[in-house]
Amino acid sequence: MDLKKIKTYSAKSRKHKVALSALARAGKKNSRFSDFYDDLPDFLAVKELKSTVSAILKSHKAGKPVVFGLGAHVIKVGLSPILIDLMKKKVIDCIALNGAGAIHDFELATLGHTSEDVGENLKTGMFGMVRETLTDMNEAIAELSDPSYEPRGLGALLGKKLLKMKVPYREKSILYNAYELDIPVTVHVAIGTDTIHMSPKLDPRALGEASYLDFEILCGMISKLQGGVYLNVGSAVILPEVFLKALTVARNLGYKVNDFTTVNMDMLQHYRPRQNVLKRPGGKAYSLIGHHEIMVPLLYQALLEEL
Repeated sequence: MDLKKIKTYSAKSRKHKVALSALARAGKKNSRFSDFYDDLPDFLAVKELKSTVSAILKSHKAGKPVVFGLGAHVIKVGLSPILIDLMKKKVIDCIALNGAGAIHDFELATLGHTSEDVGENLKTGMFGMVRETLTDMNEAIAELSDPSYEPRGLGALLGKKLLKMKVPYREKSILYNAYELDIPVTVHVAIGTDTIHMSPKLDPRALGEASYLDFEILCGMISKLQGGVYLNVGSAVILPEVFLKALTVARNLGYKVNDFTTVNMDMLQHYRPRQNVLKRPGGKAYSLIGHHEIMVPLLYQALLEEL
């Protein structure tokens, strides 16, 4: 090849991806969060983050639902107070949990701590065998079997139980605060995945019915998602699958749900969230990859600055 024959063109006619205006700006000591947020470089994940913030704020101001689907890890790394504050500020309209998320939330409210050394307790066959949790949660579920009791979803059953128990740490509980605020928290279980299923106190029929009622509630919420936002935060399997079925039900019954935003926030890219939350539903989709204990507070503070 004779490189002397290479063709060139002027930089003036080139489309550029990087401009000086998009670069990060050096900060100052003791500067405000808004300064830090404004000084972030305007690329890739920052664009996704700011687009997510804008979508949530737009939905909130328009009275459209903002729904959070939470994996258990989000609660285990201490983010409940942030989410509770967003519920109180009427930014979050519904929260969907898996079974483990409900257990960790319930234990934080009743015991003030949660999460055990699974490997260590598994050796002795005592993994998940905390008497108080097995008793209290299964008593709450069993109430659904009382023919005089109003049918309630699993989230509401657990929230009501925490209210009746007057638990000492209820201000940190998503289930309790949602029940008090009359915000739906739906709990979606797969039989055998959660520690409370190992207890002889479990009423499996009531558990199945309560979780099914929560599925119906979530379907109703997703049917109103036109113009809203659904965020999957830390659930790799259960909630992405449940969301896809709820969306199918809404569309099957004739609800117009095609203009909305979906967001996936997790430490890793997983197949089901990528397909079921971001790709298959349609609409705008954003992916925010990073540790929950950093990314969720960042999203929260960015929202507070604009509310």
